[in-house]
Amino acid sequence: MTGKNKKRLIAAGIIFFLLAVWTIWSWVPFTERISLGLPDGKGAGIRIVLITDLHSCYYGKNQEWLVKKIESENPDSVFLAGDIFDDKLDDRNAKILIESIVKKYPCWYVTGNHEIWSGRADEMKKWLRDAGVNVLCGDCVTTSINGIEVDVCGVDDPLSMTQDEWKNQLRRAYSKTDSSHLKILVSHRPERVSDYEQYDFDLILTGHAHAGQILIPFLNRGLYAPNQGPMAKYVNGIYRLSNGSTMEVSRGLARESTPLPRFFNHPEIVVLELH
Repeated sequence: MTGKNKKRLIAAGIIFFLLAVWTIWSWVPFTERISLGLPDGKGAGIRIVLITDLHSCYYGKNQEWLVKKIESENPDSVFLAGDIFDDKLDDRNAKILIESIVKKYPCWYVTGNHEIWSGRADEMKKWLRDAGVNVLCGDCVTTSINGIEVDVCGVDDPLSMTQDEWKNQLRRAYSKTDSSHLKILVSHRPERVSDYEQYDFDLILTGHAHAGQILIPFLNRGLYAPNQGPMAKYVNGIYRLSNGSTMEVSRGLARESTPLPRFFNHPEIVVLELH
């Protein structure tokens, strides 16, 4: 084999390797399990599944890849933190997933920016309510999970209103909480940290950033995330806020809805085990 042919073979091997990495990280969904301790042991023993940014993408016949992953975790509740539907892809895959899980687990939903962009957010909310999903729009519902009192609060995506209106939603939701309860906020946007820090939520569940599409290894920064810009900070995993709140940012499940491939950033569902 000539030197030139060896170089071509090596180049082909590198390309094949990169394509394999791209396929794994862009298309194969992972389950991110996080054991999370909250102050005073609030919510100990509760298991949460967080789903964000599905964008109505396809995960096997009848969404079985996702359904099986969720079922295998046996969660106490499933939280849908926005962009479950998309503004371009049709609703079919999102509806199949929700119909498969809503009768098995309590489900909680807030809108994301793509649902607002679709111009059909109210239609989507109605369908979700009719299906049995708890749709949160600046309100708070107290529920019991494993004998623990939990205040589940949620706000619409801020694109649907003025900033003052969005802040009023957040304020109104928090006003209905009880200090002795586990207080969870579901919100699509992770970048609104300065607003979240004004309230004593124990756990904040978000998505939106897609981990910056390209997640920079070892730094846990996104190359670019919407509403955060380059070298985005709040893109993946657990963040402790200055007021003591804990915020989880899911990388989400967007695949064919997004023109740019993911790198070092596999799609995920998040499982939070509180202790």
